[in-house]
Amino acid sequence: MTKTILVVEDDIELLDLYAEILQVNMYNVQTAINGEEAVSKYRQIHPYLVVMDGDMPKLDGYEAFSQIIEMDKNAKVVIVTGYSEFELKNKRALEQGLVSVISKPIGIDMLLDLAKKYSDVKNLEKKDLSSNSNLERSIS
Repeated sequence: MTKTILVVEDDIELLDLYAEILQVNMYNVQTAINGEEAVSKYRQIHPYLVVMDGDMPKLDGYEAFSQIIEMDKNAKVVIVTGYSEFELKNKRALEQGLVSVISKPIGIDMLLDLAKKYSDVKNLEKKDLSSNSNLERSIS
């Protein structure tokens, strides 16, 4: 099964680097260059994970996260930022369900660890649902 990750970054070189690293490791990657585009793409593709810059034009990562979590309470979103994890907006986002706040620059190992961790969580959720469905059929 292809694991889709939405990468959102306004620095095109960084966006391309993240996408390439994930693609080489067999992840399907969709990209967006601002929060507005991220919300629109999330609505279309429902990715396993969103790795998003916190500070972007049009709609920053925090506002985009708020809109995404409003449409999908189970969304897995990570914000990558130059700000401290203890800043008020980070604390608020974590309370709303943000998976994590990661300081820039994000390393290759960290990016791949996130991709693996959250794609595995989504696969486990699907397996659990499938098992429940099979169990219900056996009982009937």
